[in-house]
Amino acid sequence: MPIYKIRGIDVDFPFEAYDCQIVYMEKVIQSLQEGRNALLESPTGTGKTLCLLCATLAWRKSFGDFSTIGNEDRSWGSGSQPSSSQSTEQPRSNFPVIIYTSRTHSQLKQVIRELRTSNYRPKMAILGSREQMCIHDEVRSVRGRAQNNACHYVCRKRLCRHHSHVSEYVKKHHGLGNEPFDIEDLVNIGRTKGPCPYYVSRELHKTADILFAPYNYLIDPGNRRSLTGIPWSNAVLIFDEAHNLESICADAASFDLPSSYLTACISEAKQCIDICIAKRAIDKSADKQLDPENYAILRALLLKLEKRIAEVAIESKELGFTRPGNYIYEFLSDLNITYETANMLISTIDNASLLLEEGITPETGVPVKMKGTLCRLESIRDILNIIFRDGGRVHAKYYRFHVQESQPSFADSFRVAGKGSRVLSWWCFNPGLAMEEFVKLGIRSIILTSGTLSPLDSFAMELNLEFPVRLENPHVISSNQICVGVVPTGPSGYPFNSSYRTRDSLEYKQELGNAIVNFARIVPDGLLVFFPSYYMMDQCIECWKSMSHASSAVLSTIWERICKHKQPVVEPKQSSLFPHAIEDFETKLRDSSTSGAIFFAVCRGKVSEGLDFADQAGRAVLITGMPFSMKTDPKVRLKREYLDQQAQSVKKDSKALTGEEWYVQQATRAVNQAVGRVLRHRHDYGAIIFCDERFAQQNHQSQMSYWLRPHIKCYTKFGDVVFTLTRFFREKDSFGPLRPKQPEISKTGKLSLSQDKTSSLKSLASLTSLASTAENYVTKSSLVIPAIATDNSYDQFGHIVPANRSNLSNKYINHTSQHSGDQFSFRKRSGENENNKRNSQYQDDEVIDLTGDALLCKKSAEDVMTPISFKKLKLYERSNVMVESRNASSSKLLHNADSTFSLEKSPGDRSSERGNKKISQLPSSDPVGFGANSNYEEAQSHQGGTKSSSFPSGDEETRGSAFLAQVQEKLTATEYKEFVGFMKALKLKTMKISPVLESIARLFSSPGRLSLLKRFKDFVPAKYHDIYEQLLRTHGAADNT
Repeated sequence: MPIYKIRGIDVDFPFEAYDCQIVYMEKVIQSLQEGRNALLESPTGTGKTLCLLCATLAWRKSFGDFSTIGNEDRSWGSGSQPSSSQSTEQPRSNFPVIIYTSRTHSQLKQVIRELRTSNYRPKMAILGSREQMCIHDEVRSVRGRAQNNACHYVCRKRLCRHHSHVSEYVKKHHGLGNEPFDIEDLVNIGRTKGPCPYYVSRELHKTADILFAPYNYLIDPGNRRSLTGIPWSNAVLIFDEAHNLESICADAASFDLPSSYLTACISEAKQCIDICIAKRAIDKSADKQLDPENYAILRALLLKLEKRIAEVAIESKELGFTRPGNYIYEFLSDLNITYETANMLISTIDNASLLLEEGITPETGVPVKMKGTLCRLESIRDILNIIFRDGGRVHAKYYRFHVQESQPSFADSFRVAGKGSRVLSWWCFNPGLAMEEFVKLGIRSIILTSGTLSPLDSFAMELNLEFPVRLENPHVISSNQICVGVVPTGPSGYPFNSSYRTRDSLEYKQELGNAIVNFARIVPDGLLVFFPSYYMMDQCIECWKSMSHASSAVLSTIWERICKHKQPVVEPKQSSLFPHAIEDFETKLRDSSTSGAIFFAVCRGKVSEGLDFADQAGRAVLITGMPFSMKTDPKVRLKREYLDQQAQSVKKDSKALTGEEWYVQQATRAVNQAVGRVLRHRHDYGAIIFCDERFAQQNHQSQMSYWLRPHIKCYTKFGDVVFTLTRFFREKDSFGPLRPKQPEISKTGKLSLSQDKTSSLKSLASLTSLASTAENYVTKSSLVIPAIATDNSYDQFGHIVPANRSNLSNKYINHTSQHSGDQFSFRKRSGENENNKRNSQYQDDEVIDLTGDALLCKKSAEDVMTPISFKKLKLYERSNVMVESRNASSSKLLHNADSTFSLEKSPGDRSSERGNKKISQLPSSDPVGFGANSNYEEAQSHQGGTKSSSFPSGDEETRGSAFLAQVQEKLTATEYKEFVGFMKALKLKTMKISPVLESIARLFSSPGRLSLLKRFKDFVPAKYHDIYEQLLRTHGAADNT
């Protein structure tokens, strides 16, 4: 695996890195080395998570070994006994601690999967909720705060055997956390070995090198204070998928108190009074905790608060009652609730929570456990903590006090007549308030990263933090893998505009429906359609289903015409129904009776957040309008007013975000997030269609993701975009079916594996020649970028330059072979499936120096634009002994291969010549590396070798051609290009045969391709049959499981 030297740090990366990945890792390391905050945007599919992990862990390792080194108990699920010297808790090192957070547990699961892909093995821990980790039979049956209360009760009463085993288990298993693990792994250990997974994770975080946790564990002050084992001043904080961070921070510092909830709190206070009276009668105790007077005072204050809220004069139902944030203290002082009394109330509420956990039986008065008691009084405690945080009122300037009438709920129907349902809100409009807490803790660096952070300036201003290190990365795909179009009008010329002025008109809905009918016909497989809101989606679908709006010519509704091409799935509002909708979409996508499925969804909904619609699942995404929030919404209106006031108060030479700018950017970020559902990896392709004339405006396009902007094309006529899309997908479909053919099922119920039983060829030469010929044909006619390419990914972008290309461009990148006389430039890109990782036994470690004195050179314009793949990479031998031994074996293998392959490359074949020309190290006087690319041209023109015609003839050629035809039929276009590349690598002797055979076996091991896997053995030389037989058993068995 290559070792990249970036800013003096050796980064062990499991793949050959893209240029944008090197740029990204350099920015991460710069942030860590300089102790500065970073804001990094890199599109989905660029391997962002893996780059972030490798760069961060490499920097951490530069301080010293991980805590796993020297710990021999790596079988952390075993029952082995440690020595007496290991029986005490291991102290934490003085090295920096990495805290890696993401929004959800499912996203963290993907991060840990990437950690397994890397070569780094730090001591790790992961934090989760009791809902995911609890294995106590009774406690895990409840949810939310009720579960937390139940857990506290059984632990305090020592009724949980799992909790009592935690300390002993952690002491005996110091290897716990040495290998990457997930929450499910901890739960399995708990079930088989006994310790509580939740509290085991709490113990592990005290000694971990890297800690994984959801956002709320860091943003919520209570959760953060519980992490006692973290030295904050020596910690690095990473927020992955940070595009929602600002709203999460603001929500965490705000609260809403409905009247119905307050009524429930008053009822709980009355229960506490009754319990205290009953217990005192039984125990004859004078315990202050059982003093009913305390709970009577609490109840009286809550009754006054309820009355005070009801008395607030609301002149306008739409506007509600609004005051500056400081008004909350005046409002509460009338109830004698101040900072001093608030602390007493919080103590009383804590005691009330304990009382409600136990309760009493009404018949005997004997205390009993109240399983899963949900103490609503705890929300009052949280509200008081927010209002009186840090004992001051300074933070109130970022808030607005608001009271409004609320929609009556079912519970409100039982309320006393005359009492209206209201909500008291205290909204925080400065998300940076939560981030300031980390600054106070002295965090070394804060790194925020996501695929959709643009525009970066406003994002930084919202969080009120300085981000000196910034990056907006391009995508790894090339321009012919994406088609982006703005469609201002529909098929009949009616303009697309989803604003409130036109969205309810029948003409708009019909025009949009007819456009979707056309797109459903053109786009293969999965099509995602995003609406600005659930209201718009419901209105359109209802209109399309109506017979009164059916086409007079065909007497069918728009909905029926859509269903003719694709089976529909509609995103549900209820979260509980969402998994069923996803399953339904997958089922319909596999149905061969139609050309795929169409998913109608909503921007900011579940479909637009974090789901992966790669390849056939999402060939196109259609945005039907700008998802602006309702301007009349009180929270939106007050946020805009707050930002406008802040902008007026700043100096003229300072930047400030206005309310209108924030309003537009929130909609644009929601669009960017929805667009990111497609084009999920290097070899994916798809279309993005904007059906709203406002997307043609430059101010909207400038706020879209950096990687998307160069590809946007505005069409004046609907027919033009139909023609472009048709051609785009036809070219992608011309080299094989998009969906692999399903294997035929025989009458016996087994896969039918056709195989030619004539005499087998004992050499790959014939197939290699045919593959080479096929490659030349495909190269001329295909728009798909080959999987095997030495070209720089930026070459496909033309004028697009990475954010810090000027820094990277001066670095010499010198390739020196570690195999005697064997130069090759075959590269596999990262960001793909872990199965595409090269087998370590076939490769040598390399150190690729991306730093050095070249960084100090003055950059020229030509240097900035020079493709990075034309520059040299310095490769250093890490161990001469290891390299010599491997070269000895590889030389023997290459000698054998030489006797097998006698084909020379054709004159027109230049796709891999760069790596075949041995390039000597250039003097430092040439900052670019090839001096106006003259050496690169020379490398192409000085290829030696005698041309020979080794094309097979007769039966060999026929059989080879037939097999290649089968391969092209069963593989996707991209996979077929990869297969051709492997064959060409054999022909040019740029790869050893063993890794090529393994790579080809992987291609053929998918369902429906087992016949290719078996038949390919006919073309493998006899001397390699043993190797291929082993691969056949491995991948063949995997195919059957």
